[in-house]
Amino acid sequence: MSGAAFTGALLMALLSGVPAFAAGPREIVGIPIVEDDGSFSIKGQSIELFGIYLPQTERQCRRWERPVRCAPRSTLALDFRVRGFVSCEPRGRSEAGRIQAICHVDRTGLSPGEDLAAYLIQRGWALALPGAPFEYHAMERIARTKQLGVWGTAVDSISPR
Repeated sequence: MSGAAFTGALLMALLSGVPAFAAGPREIVGIPIVEDDGSFSIKGQSIELFGIYLPQTERQCRRWERPVRCAPRSTLALDFRVRGFVSCEPRGRSEAGRIQAICHVDRTGLSPGEDLAAYLIQRGWALALPGAPFEYHAMERIARTKQLGVWGTAVDSISPR
């Protein structure tokens, strides 16, 4: 491909809204639908975030959204962050048969994007499992020390006066 043809193809891809990165052969890329259990589906494939556990929390409702969305707080945090395309690298399968993957948002040709599991752990809405990357365990300890998310005050049990 000549330089002019390559430049033209790149320009067309950018103008058509196609992501600037090319998905690897194993990557799953698309707009996810987040389920109440914290899993999500992309192109009909059910995916769980690799290396984390989402503890059960009280359900909360986003009444400012239409339709109103009610789910556990960890699920709402995930749903808030996955606006747009998600890129997932499969790591295996769960006991439930779902694909376990490390998933990123805001990935471009110049940026790896943000790891969704790390996002949840840093805010205290997920726990690192034994086989998780070392960084996840460090992030969990920091969230616990800062009393974030599930490590914080049980706001659901506080009643107004």
